[in-house]
Amino acid sequence: MALLKSPVAGFVVRVLAWLPPLVLVWYLTAPTGLVPVRLVVAGVAHAAFGGLVRAVDQQGAIATFVTTLRPGSVGAAGGFVTVDVDMLLYTIGLPLYAAMVLAAREPRWPSRLALGVVALLPLVAFGVVADFLRNVAITAGPLVASQTGFSAWQREVIAFSYQFGSLILPTVAPVVAWVATHRPFLEGLRRRT
Repeated sequence: MALLKSPVAGFVVRVLAWLPPLVLVWYLTAPTGLVPVRLVVAGVAHAAFGGLVRAVDQQGAIATFVTTLRPGSVGAAGGFVTVDVDMLLYTIGLPLYAAMVLAAREPRWPSRLALGVVALLPLVAFGVVADFLRNVAITAGPLVASQTGFSAWQREVIAFSYQFGSLILPTVAPVVAWVATHRPFLEGLRRRT
């Protein structure tokens, strides 16, 4: 019974209560809500991989990278390779962050929510770009991958970046952002337990 009266247990229960409606809102607003993510991804893709990426389009929650790569060999006639990346996979931590912010019931929660989302945008973009690079440099097949010009060690970095950006960042980064923006709340929890 003492566990139910714990401030930590109360916080966890509030997070779990906020999570389902926030996931629903995140999913339903994805086509509009992911526009800033696509803009950051497009900026990064053009700045870092301008020779590979012609455009980054968005259809719903899918970012479509239009590349300069040919489906066959370099001299082959035909279209260009496009790569679709589901941005929802990399933004799943946003509803978790929002649930933790709302469950803390701290003053100035709107500014903390906005600050955290803005801080998480580059990390989301990292995951989306890493997924794109994995597709063109590793899983697309030798005819397409050879056109990218990536060396073996660069493909290893891409594979690591993809794993880090898809497995670690979407779940850990929101928690770290929340801890960074809620130090006083955490100190208060520690004092009350």
